[in-house]
Parts: sequence; C-alpha cells; structure tokens
Amino acid sequence: MTSASRSPRVVSPTTSATAAADVTLIFDGGSLGNPGKGYGSFVSRGLVQTAEPERREYPGRKTNNEAEYLSLIHGLRWIIESAQRDGRNPATLALAVLSDSKLVVEQVSGRWKVKHDGLKPLHAEAVALVQQFRTWQLRWQPRAESVRLLGH
Repeated sequence: MTSASRSPRVVSPTTSATAAADVTLIFDGGSLGNPGKGYGSFVSRGLVQTAEPERREYPGRKTNNEAEYLSLIHGLRWIIESAQRDGRNPATLALAVLSDSKLVVEQVSGRWKVKHDGLKPLHAEAVALVQQFRTWQLRWQPRAESVRLLGH
C-alpha cells in the first residue's frame, strides 16, 4: 500500500495483523451503565510502546461505543505524540490496531456506516488519526484476549 492511498488494510482474524506492523495498538473501552461512567485503556507495542497499559476515565455519561472510540483516539494520539517526541514521523510507520469492538473495527475500516450521530465526530477523528500513518490495519480480537493484554 502506498502512502498516497491512505486507505485501511484490514486483515481477517486468521491473518496476523501485527506481523508487518511497526507499532501495535490494543485498546478497550466501556461504560458502567450504558450510558454511564466511561472508561478505557490502551497499550502500545513495537517502536513506540507504553511501559504498561494506560488507563482513562471519560467525563460525563458515555455509551460503551463512545468509550471504545475515545480509547482508540487517546491511544492513537499517544502514539503519534510519542513517535514525534522520539523523532519519528508517524507517516513512516505501519500501524496495527487490535480491538474487541466489532463496531469500531468495521466502521473505521469503512465497511459499516456510522448511523449514530454521537459517534460521527469520534469516527471522523479516529479516521483522521489513523490516516497519519504510512499504512494501518484493524483487526477484531476476542474480548478475552483484550482483557489478557490490558489486565482488566
């Protein structure tokens, strides 16, 4: 994929999304009640990595899907800022994203439409952030794997 295309490269669950990635982001979000108190976490591995999972709480009442998007956005911002601080240009990095949110994976990948008005600005921001990378791919993974990797 060329940097000019900037379209997602989404892999099937049987293909390793992280094999060719320079950076891998794993994220998860949720809410206590739906909507309710929003929270999330992410971890980054590869050329730009977190020491341990980063935890977030989101103000106000959030739906589970809003918290998923917010966790993705915070993780992507963290990777971009950390890469730049280390003298790396995100446009030179291949990114893999793993999530147990089928909705976020399919919407950001462009296969599903975003119907909920509250998710449209979050979707637009997430797409704008992943497009800063040389290539990017998203893959759904089982919740148990996200929990194992993120420690919750």
